[in-house]
Amino acid sequence: MKCEAEQTQGLQMEEPQEISSTEGGCVGDIVIEKFLIESKKSTPHVQLACSMQHSAFPLDGNELCIWNTEDPSQQLLALRGHHQPISAVAFGNTATPRLICSASPDRVIMWSLDECREKVLEGLIPRGTVLGTLLGKVLYLRFSPDDRVIAVCAGNKILVVDTESQSTLVELEGHQGPVTAAEFCTWRAHVVISVSEDRSFKVWDHRVGSLIYNSPVLAASPLLSLLVVEGSKQLVTGCAEGQLWIFSLVDRHHYRCVTRVDLRKKRESFSTRRLDSNPGSLPEESRLPSAHELAKGDDVEVTLPVLGLAHCELSLGLASECGLLSSENTSCLWVGSSAGLLILNLANFELEAVLHYKNFRNLSIQVAGSCALRSKTSDGKAFCLLTSMFGNGIAGLKVDPTALLRCQQRPTLGTRLSVLPSSRVLPTSPLHFGVVESSAQPARHRQPAARSVVKDQPLVFHSKVRSSGYTSAPHATMFSPKTNIKNDCKRSSERKNSYKWKESPVQNSPPTRLSRWLAVADGRAAVRCVQFSGDGRQLACGSANHLALVFGADLTGTPAVFPGHDGPVNTVCWSHDGRWLLSVSQDGTLRVWSVRRTELALCLGKDLLPKPVQSAQFYYIDTFILLSSGPEVQLLTYHIDTCKDEIRRYKPKSRGRAVVRLPMTGAVEVTSLSAVNDFYSYLVLTAGRNRTLEAFDLNVGRSAAVITEAHSRPVHQICQNKGSSFMTQPSQLYNLFATTAVGDGIRLWDLRTLRCERRFEGHSNRCYPCGIAFSPCGRYVACGAEDRHAYVYEMGSSTFCHRLSGHTDTVTGVAFSPSASQLATATLDGKLHLFVTE
Repeated sequence: MKCEAEQTQGLQMEEPQEISSTEGGCVGDIVIEKFLIESKKSTPHVQLACSMQHSAFPLDGNELCIWNTEDPSQQLLALRGHHQPISAVAFGNTATPRLICSASPDRVIMWSLDECREKVLEGLIPRGTVLGTLLGKVLYLRFSPDDRVIAVCAGNKILVVDTESQSTLVELEGHQGPVTAAEFCTWRAHVVISVSEDRSFKVWDHRVGSLIYNSPVLAASPLLSLLVVEGSKQLVTGCAEGQLWIFSLVDRHHYRCVTRVDLRKKRESFSTRRLDSNPGSLPEESRLPSAHELAKGDDVEVTLPVLGLAHCELSLGLASECGLLSSENTSCLWVGSSAGLLILNLANFELEAVLHYKNFRNLSIQVAGSCALRSKTSDGKAFCLLTSMFGNGIAGLKVDPTALLRCQQRPTLGTRLSVLPSSRVLPTSPLHFGVVESSAQPARHRQPAARSVVKDQPLVFHSKVRSSGYTSAPHATMFSPKTNIKNDCKRSSERKNSYKWKESPVQNSPPTRLSRWLAVADGRAAVRCVQFSGDGRQLACGSANHLALVFGADLTGTPAVFPGHDGPVNTVCWSHDGRWLLSVSQDGTLRVWSVRRTELALCLGKDLLPKPVQSAQFYYIDTFILLSSGPEVQLLTYHIDTCKDEIRRYKPKSRGRAVVRLPMTGAVEVTSLSAVNDFYSYLVLTAGRNRTLEAFDLNVGRSAAVITEAHSRPVHQICQNKGSSFMTQPSQLYNLFATTAVGDGIRLWDLRTLRCERRFEGHSNRCYPCGIAFSPCGRYVACGAEDRHAYVYEMGSSTFCHRLSGHTDTVTGVAFSPSASQLATATLDGKLHLFVTE
């Protein structure tokens, strides 16, 4: 069945005009209104269409209008063939032939744009092909990637129509409400996904007409929009209340929810970040309205219904410079709403820019009813097609996302922070106390740190001392003291020097196969922390039964036990040379143990620290001990005396002394700290009870940067990408660090930008503080979870790549071996597990 069409003459179109803005210095280079058409009938809730070169929309109800976005001089093409109002329009995906489909309650028509143009130039009437009649109200149309079939969403059904034979191949039924959108999966041609007013989405195999997956009800309002992101294999859907849900389409993930985004809260947070980062510099009219202000206005919607979704290509962040993160890390999303356009970063799920219609004077449409977006045109700009919610206007906008981002980006720091220092230690620096000369070389280029500028030596420097009365032998032997202390020290030195550095190849895949497990203690005492030594030969853990233990890396043999704490051990940390083990317990004390002798070498408690120690580690290649006590970060020098006098062994000669105390901004309790000990670095990262992150520069002895609202809850662990002596990483990667908070996933940060570059969500972590760890190659982040699994995320994706089973309780801690492809995990029921590469 064929349908006639004719060209409409004399349509009134306004000339393209630049739109002035209230965005304080941002002018019309951000958005240009290319055209404005007044229709005889209002079309507030109609599917519009944008392609690389064209945009399509209904005019006067039943006319299909095609406008060339690349060549506005071409005459507007209006096609007639529908007798009832058009409700949906969609472009095909192939360049030849360029197809477009339109639908109304009376018929669904497919047009070939090239043939229609030729017919018009020849003075003939173009014809379209009718694919179906009397299907009811069609809310959405979508071509398959190869344009061979088209999904027609009519009522509660999805009709899959063959574009060549014009026949319906299958009807997909199952939704309890009208189907509002459908998308084909580009990497699985037989899969189509649909969303509906019943507030759920379904995954279908349209070749056989079967249902693959049926989601639960997601929201309290209808789902309106849908987008399949091929790069990250994710599904994004939005509802009428301004909520976005992101699901993983990876086969083994079973359509799990990656995250949920509240656009209203994100917009409020975005506005707050802009003001906090540059207070007083933004004019009043450029400030985005707050939620309270929006609630007071009757003419502005608060919920931001998601009317349209499209890809947005932007280059964001500095992490991609390293080549470690894939191009996916800069993937962004256009979100079209009734109040404006938003750019959402799909890596960290934060807003990068907001274009509010009311902030631009003379913009014809202030509240949109329908929205269609094209992410990129020939000039690199985005095209947006809008219909008015309360009027009959239809407008086409050219938006420059780069200019919009530049206008709203946060001001950069005067000096970028870096883990690798760019200058020598200052004479006034606290670090100058224990440093002769600094070096900023990570990984293999390392030099041992000097203990102090003034070397501890005996009072008399001669190896032999001759003095009257002291050279003759005693008449009787009272006791036989140990005389091998010097030899023991010599053996320790020889043992350390005999180790030869050997670089391991970068891991192709992380450890995923469970190789061995063992129970650490009786009575199900939880293992709270775990860490490999720097050479990867030993594994230390702290347990809830007040013990610190050291195992061989393969978890075989009898472990070395370090008793003495009066509470659960929360932290264990190896020294750089592997001779000492530091432990922190809930009893508020810090203890340093001799690993070789299995005995206590140093204990710091209330006599030195007024408040209990929360976390501690060796710092500056074992030159200092860095710890947090209450709201302070303290840098301590320490001296460990390994040569004890047998007569006065009860008097410990090991000691520690505070060099500097640095209080956190706001005087809040420090919940976690991290610093590099494998090479010289001036920066110390801390987290506070008020959910802030703060970086201290110990070269100048003060705070260098503060990140507010880093998580929705206090951070319980900061983990830096410290690399390994056995693998080489680009120097930029040492500026990456991760934080985790209970119930708020993992966030990856870049010190150079002080922004969250990526979020890792999906693992269960609602109650217990589970640990995280970087792989030595820097490509993976591992974490524990409450669902008795450990998760491994690849740095270039927010979706986990491996889910490690075999645990019988909550996974409390994880640790990668620096020298082998091994991953150790600890559980709440007191077990250690060792995973190796397949």
